[in-house]
Amino acid sequence: MKEIVLVLPEIPSDLLKEMINKVLNGNVTTVKSAKDLPSLQNKKILFAVELNEIGSSNVLNDIFIELYKRGHDSLKNSEGSLLIHSNYALFTKTYAQHIVFLANNLGCSFVGRPLVEATKNLGNFVAMEKVYNMESKDICLFQCGELGKRFLDVDKNSLNIKKLLVLHSSNRDTSNTLMLWDMVRKHLKDVQINEINLGNGNIMDCKGCNYKTCKHFGKQSKCFYGGIVVEEVYPAILESDSLLFVCPNYNDMITANIVATINRLTALYRKTKFYDKRIYTIIVSGYSGGDALAKQLISSLNMNKTFYLPPYFSLMAVANHRGDIKNVPHIEHLAGEFAGRMINN
Repeated sequence: MKEIVLVLPEIPSDLLKEMINKVLNGNVTTVKSAKDLPSLQNKKILFAVELNEIGSSNVLNDIFIELYKRGHDSLKNSEGSLLIHSNYALFTKTYAQHIVFLANNLGCSFVGRPLVEATKNLGNFVAMEKVYNMESKDICLFQCGELGKRFLDVDKNSLNIKKLLVLHSSNRDTSNTLMLWDMVRKHLKDVQINEINLGNGNIMDCKGCNYKTCKHFGKQSKCFYGGIVVEEVYPAILESDSLLFVCPNYNDMITANIVATINRLTALYRKTKFYDKRIYTIIVSGYSGGDALAKQLISSLNMNKTFYLPPYFSLMAVANHRGDIKNVPHIEHLAGEFAGRMINN
């Protein structure tokens, strides 16, 4: 069992203390500042944060600055989860995305659904009261207990990639992002790869069916709106142990068909959780903003849909004109390294 580390950058509120106690048991090492920061490699790390008015934690920012100074492997072989409490209605999810993105780039993995957030007056739990038949605070603490079970479970770093599903909606003749995927693919010689082109704007997005309708179709591994998502994507996800999303950056957003596909996973999720399936992404931007897309995938797939987030899950590059990806310095080497990390998780 790895050593458990509690990163607690502020004095916790009474609610955050209760949340922490529901997740952790036994002795833990508590880190409160960047001063005398111990090694955080090969640990189980719970980030427990009280947000300020602008949705940040200056002390935690300082801790990450110190970790980045130590190098890209300062969280190597560590596993993370998060508790976020705020006396305000905003920022809990976006700051959690930021924490996960920063930590993941240092080698930290995250269990599926690694976050329990508590907004002002526990407003984010009100909609769940009828589903759980519990009060908001009880739901919050119950979810913390469930997170603790997943977080303190056996180590996940030994998962081996055997069947990879690749989803994209790009044109292979013109897409720098697909060109980069092709560079990665040639290093995945012993991996069974299923590549699905989601097309160009022909996938119907989720229309928000009521819970009972969505669950009814989900039990059959179907969705009311059918199409390629049900006929090809659902079976391919169930067959695969890992998913890779090939994402060109248009306007700092994931492309429409990929967004629609992710939204439509809700029906399948009603029947099947994805804790043992990993996600990866390749993102190519014309100018900047690759981190914006990576955080969208972290939020939608790891935090919401329970996919496991392996260390260094994203490969990002900047290439504007057609074929520019081939001129990015050391890009073939970076592609090989990324593939190697996928294989040797």
